[in-house]
Amino acid sequence: MAKTAWVVAGAAAIALAGVVFLTRPARGSIHPDPRPGISAAKILPDFAIPRNPGARDAYAAARRAPATLDGVYCHCDCSKHVGHRSLLTCFESDHGAFCDICMGEAMLASQMAARGQSLLDIRAAIDRQFGT
Repeated sequence: MAKTAWVVAGAAAIALAGVVFLTRPARGSIHPDPRPGISAAKILPDFAIPRNPGARDAYAAARRAPATLDGVYCHCDCSKHVGHRSLLTCFESDHGAFCDICMGEAMLASQMAARGQSLLDIRAAIDRQFGT
């Protein structure tokens, strides 16, 4: 009887671990909540953007849609390595000028926002294109 109890307890533990593993959000797709009143004020000005192909366009895109970028996770994982809060943060330093993922996400998010697409749709598109 004692052996059966251990088998049942072990099976329950494995089942619980499976549920936890299968229901957790996909790695890297935890998008931050956009902050109310966020603006483009901290995005680097043109004179401070490194001269890298596509950088100026990406920073301009970030300036056009700061509230959207503030609600998007950056799939270069800079939140883990550099402490960035959101995709917007990438453009508050020169980081965004050297990262194709940051630049691509900013361009896509800005274009979709300009077409009036929702933050949910923008996040989904970014996850599909840049997520792992």
